[in-house]
Amino acid sequence: MSDTIKRVVLAYSGGLDTSVILKWLQIHYGCEVVTFTADLGQGEELEPARQKALNAGVKPEHIFIDDLREGFVRDYVFPMMRANAMYEGLYLLGTSIARPLIAKRQIEIAKMVGADAVSHGATGKGNDQVRFELGYYALQPDIKVIAPWREWDLTSRTKLIEWAEQHQIMVPKDKRGEAPFSTDANMLHTSSEGKVLEDPWEEVPDYVYSRTVNPEDAPDTPEYITVDFEKGDGTALNGQAMSPATLLEALNELGRKHGIGRLDLVENRFVGMKSRGMYETPGGTIYALAHRGIEQLTLDRGAAHLKDELAPRYAELVYNGFWFSPEREMLQAAIDHSQLKVAGTVRLKLYKGSCIVVGRKSPNSLYSEKVVTFEDDAGAYDQRDAAGFIKLNALRLRLLGRRDI
Repeated sequence: MSDTIKRVVLAYSGGLDTSVILKWLQIHYGCEVVTFTADLGQGEELEPARQKALNAGVKPEHIFIDDLREGFVRDYVFPMMRANAMYEGLYLLGTSIARPLIAKRQIEIAKMVGADAVSHGATGKGNDQVRFELGYYALQPDIKVIAPWREWDLTSRTKLIEWAEQHQIMVPKDKRGEAPFSTDANMLHTSSEGKVLEDPWEEVPDYVYSRTVNPEDAPDTPEYITVDFEKGDGTALNGQAMSPATLLEALNELGRKHGIGRLDLVENRFVGMKSRGMYETPGGTIYALAHRGIEQLTLDRGAAHLKDELAPRYAELVYNGFWFSPEREMLQAAIDHSQLKVAGTVRLKLYKGSCIVVGRKSPNSLYSEKVVTFEDDAGAYDQRDAAGFIKLNALRLRLLGRRDI
């Protein structure tokens, strides 16, 4: 028990875990609970969460259900995509990038309602507890954080369900017994982990996938699309101007249709263990390839290669929860500067699980057909200059070779 916690803001989905947490906070801490449900485009009906919170005794004015989709893509997904960030070279960070936004809004609500604490439903084994709490502490250093999974003795799903039934919390039929796998979803991706996915040798069962059709069942005819960019951000699909969230939603539908964006990954969690997860990032996969395509024309070699060196570091910061750190902000400033001339149009071919860049054009292109041609370049490039260039670069190799021979 605690006498210091009078009001807490809970990141609340309305699902079994956070419904139990809501009641547990009311009983264990004897405090008032404020619920916050974020609409990040997870594709679920969120209004039932309001009714569940009301049924649990939460005051109507203390139930927050916020549509954060546009800000999520504009202020978090797009800046990350400018960096070409992929954790361990493959993962587009769909879950990771949502956590700082949720944490930021929780802290804003905590200040608004005069809360003493914030709470989340992340377990003590995963990355999300770190991501949430680093965000909380960065934005409000003295905030009290309550992480029930690290405090209570409900150590199994069976115990969780028993506790829920004892306290008249409705347990849906599909939550009884052991869940085949757990999922997390937002506009950028869906992730699935646990149970049927825990053996990394076994192929992911087809029923686990929810955001993409099986590539084998995708259309037999390729589909060509174009994506326009301005200052490194997508602005239009097939010539039609769109807001960031609208663009990502449209790309998600195209990716779903063609079975694009599936990833089976064994990754290294920040807390130290390896885990196997299945990620579906249909629109994000198309977008990331398109962004790379326009950078090929518009970024100088030195800037492009430096970005490739920075990208793994940036991705690791996002994955580990350091979105609000000074080093991530420093990297972002450099990356955003690199994007000032990243503008133009990319054409892509979508076909049975693959997305291929097949064309790109830009008013800021550094590509010169006149210089690169195998035909007569009309004096645009003097091939004899290469001899001195090669000799200077070979000097140290020749000196080494003479010594060692």
